[in-house]
Amino acid sequence: MEPAVLGGKLASSLIAPLVKRLFVADGPGAGLTDRPVRLSSLVSFKGEKRVLGEKDVRKLAEHFVERAMDSPGEHPFRSAERTAVADALARRLLALGDLDMDDVQAVRLGHRELARQLGHNAPAPDGLSTDARYFLDSATEWSCLQILEFFTRRSTFVARTLVEQTRAQAELIARIDELIARSPRPGAEDRSFERRYLPYVAERHNHITIYGIDLRDSPDRWPLEVAYLSLEATDDRAFPDDRADTAAVTRQLPAEEALLAYDRVLLRGDAGSGKTTLVQWLAVTAARDGDRIPYVLPLRTLIRTGQLPAPAAFLTAVGCPLSPPDGWTERVLTAGRALVLVDGLDEIPSADRHRTRDWLLSLIRAFPGNRWLLTSRPTAVRPDWLASEGFHELTLAPMRRPEVKTFVERWHAAAQAPEYEIPLLDSLRTKRDLARLATNPLMCGLICALHRERRGYLPTGRKELYDAALTMLLTRRDRERGMDTLEGTELGEEAQLEILQRLAYALVLSGRTEMDEETAEGIVERCLPTVAGQGDARTVLRDLLLRSGLLRQPADGVLDFVHRTFQDYLGARYAVEEGHLDVLTSRADDTQWEDVIRMGVAHARPRERVVLLRQLLSRDEPRLTLLALACLEHATALDPGVRAEVEERAAALIPPRSTRDAHAVAEAGPLVLELLPGPDGLTDEEARAVTVTASVLGAEEPAGALAVLRRFRAHPDLGVRRQLAGTWERFDTEEYAVEVLDQLLRDDLFLGCASPEQLAALRVMRPWHRLSVTGSHGLNRIVDAVVDPDSLEVLTLAGNHDVKSLYDLRAFRFLNRLSLRDCFEARDLGSLSELPLTDLSFGEIEDPSGLRVLHGLSRLSVNHQFPGGSLPDHLPLDSPLQYLYLGPETLAATGLRGLGHWPTLTTLSLDGVGDTLNDTDWQQVNSLPALQNLVLSTFPAYDALDSMPELPSITSLRLPDRYMAQHHVRTLSARLPGLRTVTVNPNDGEFPIDMYADLFPGARVTLYQP
Repeated sequence: MEPAVLGGKLASSLIAPLVKRLFVADGPGAGLTDRPVRLSSLVSFKGEKRVLGEKDVRKLAEHFVERAMDSPGEHPFRSAERTAVADALARRLLALGDLDMDDVQAVRLGHRELARQLGHNAPAPDGLSTDARYFLDSATEWSCLQILEFFTRRSTFVARTLVEQTRAQAELIARIDELIARSPRPGAEDRSFERRYLPYVAERHNHITIYGIDLRDSPDRWPLEVAYLSLEATDDRAFPDDRADTAAVTRQLPAEEALLAYDRVLLRGDAGSGKTTLVQWLAVTAARDGDRIPYVLPLRTLIRTGQLPAPAAFLTAVGCPLSPPDGWTERVLTAGRALVLVDGLDEIPSADRHRTRDWLLSLIRAFPGNRWLLTSRPTAVRPDWLASEGFHELTLAPMRRPEVKTFVERWHAAAQAPEYEIPLLDSLRTKRDLARLATNPLMCGLICALHRERRGYLPTGRKELYDAALTMLLTRRDRERGMDTLEGTELGEEAQLEILQRLAYALVLSGRTEMDEETAEGIVERCLPTVAGQGDARTVLRDLLLRSGLLRQPADGVLDFVHRTFQDYLGARYAVEEGHLDVLTSRADDTQWEDVIRMGVAHARPRERVVLLRQLLSRDEPRLTLLALACLEHATALDPGVRAEVEERAAALIPPRSTRDAHAVAEAGPLVLELLPGPDGLTDEEARAVTVTASVLGAEEPAGALAVLRRFRAHPDLGVRRQLAGTWERFDTEEYAVEVLDQLLRDDLFLGCASPEQLAALRVMRPWHRLSVTGSHGLNRIVDAVVDPDSLEVLTLAGNHDVKSLYDLRAFRFLNRLSLRDCFEARDLGSLSELPLTDLSFGEIEDPSGLRVLHGLSRLSVNHQFPGGSLPDHLPLDSPLQYLYLGPETLAATGLRGLGHWPTLTTLSLDGVGDTLNDTDWQQVNSLPALQNLVLSTFPAYDALDSMPELPSITSLRLPDRYMAQHHVRTLSARLPGLRTVTVNPNDGEFPIDMYADLFPGARVTLYQP
């Protein structure tokens, strides 16, 4: 009979109800009080709980067989065997009561094995056909399947299962613990070693070292975590679509994040640019984070053994005293957990670089998934040297001014020498050649160390600084780092200088900063017999490129000096040695030669210095006189008479004594910034002129100008403070706000804001009480920019076409003075009535009608064309006005009609009087009992003067800067017999103050000083 047919006939719907009757009802609990529940206690025909007898079981089996035989389709066996099959099935079901196992064990056994055991315990059936036996076995299996299903649904089964599992787990844990105790866990030894190795790496590399200088009071090692700063790495790549007409773009990212963006990096950088320091930083941070195992592999150390190390020898090759477990490094690399930092490709001979490449690539291919960094100077290997292996090439960028500032701050913090920090920062800002030198950590560290060594002064004349830098770069740094010659050349310091200075002089003469490689080789070729060097010109030039730290290759076939200041220094050195003094002075008109001339004075002998300086003075030009003054810094030995002559000539220029002088001095260029004194010893006028000079030069040399202006930020004079506040736009917005503006004394000082950046910078400063905001900025943005709205007392809005409703100004609860200039859309003056306004000024606006409700005004300036009528129709009647300015638009519409309604007026200012005033208007003036001051911004026409009555109460008069005919002045003097003071706005030319003194015999005549 087919199994599928038999299975259909033995459906669970036939067996389940019959099987369920074999078992007693569930009891509570898991049966744990005596012994495990056995199957014999579950069946209802065995033991004390017998319900079904053997006869009943046999009836069930017979009923089951009958239903199977009566099902539609082919019979599973012959009908004659019906009774025998029922008897055999009954015997097997009765065998359940004889099984020595519990329900959990039965379920674990499975229905087929349970059926097999029932068949084994029951008497074997005799004389059954094959089909009958097959049916009997299948029926037994299906019955056992239903029995096990029944077991799993019982509540006691679940509880019992959990108990059994708990006991089994406890036994398993105990056995595992015993096994672990007998044999260590795999990896435990590795983790134990890493707990020692990672702190060792962090400690070993957590310092930076300055090689090549002698410092008595300064250590040569500094904590890395204090002195390190993030440098930028650049990546020149095309846009993703690689279109032919698409320009390359430069991506910049913090150098330490390079390995977060790329798994394989070739990092190029000039000498001292921070490559090794970056490697140390990556190693220290990885060791502390613990997410990667760092291996620092300096190639100059590895190559000495001849054979580059296999992973097992990584630590011994670099002198690590710790012994790792066998195979540890390979296991780290295989797991992709390593950070491999290979430093100094340029520090090994070129013959070994291809061998190094093969070694590195074999490691990468054998151990994928790790992170790899290789460092090199730019010219050591060709571009894309490892691009085919997935390496991204990045280049360390020169340090920018903010990074230099951060380096200096951290260096002095590490050195515990904060008193030297600010003077050095000022020197770096004002001395351009020094700033050009400080573009990498190496040179910054050298400058910081020398400055501290000399108690806050750089060497007398920068020649000593450059000499120290050249000695460090050319010989001592490589020697003290254990570097040997790379290409077989052995040139001493003087031989290298001889070649370099000839290259520099050729560039200086040509007025260029780059030279093609073929020209450079020709110059070197002519030098070699003189310096008695080894090797040909190409080899020598190549070695200078790699090791000197002074030359670089910005493009294929092109050379230049890493810093322009070294080119000027070395070029001047050669010019003086060759006696080319006339060449230097003949180029004095060219500002590009300023530093060359100054360095020429530094290299010259005393008599040669006299020649150079006298030739500069002989031209009698302010810029050359100031250049001679700047040269004195480098003239350690000089004829006293010449020094005195230079200083005397320059004293007429420095310090400037007026705004005109300041602009004249500024024409000499950024050189002046180094010469500007102050603020100590300067008068207020000189101090202001110095700040004007620095401000003018701010656009050309912002760093140097800022250093000068910083010195004046505590100056008390209002004129100086106004100049400092008024030159904000020439500098970096936030830097100037923090460095200068935030330090200014606020008394009587306005701060002007014109750009969104300047508004935003208000939030990094202490609150300002007086603000002037120019340009179209929404009032909500202005309010948001003011950190403390309650601190603002005076506000000027100028040229703002976005301002409409003034309602938002109510946020400034203590605003007492408001000026609206060219805010033509403004309206809702009445919304300001809740503010303590005492001073309001405005011109033409959209709607001035709310003006009448501002009852607290004591000063009012109006230049709005009202629709006729008189002044009381438009101005607040009950305001206690003491000062009133009426512009030409207002006077044209209303004249002075109704002016007598404000008897509290003490000052009346009139603009654009012309011939608009008549007798009636002047009578209104005459009716003001408290009026003492009259201000005329323009001269009245003669007819208007003729109609002016005598005003004896006027004691003070201010006149405009336009010249007035004498008979007009006499008429005015006659109408104002009570004058005690007359103030005149001077024009650009000479003002006839004596004539005015004669025309106002009873008054003191002065010129107006804003």
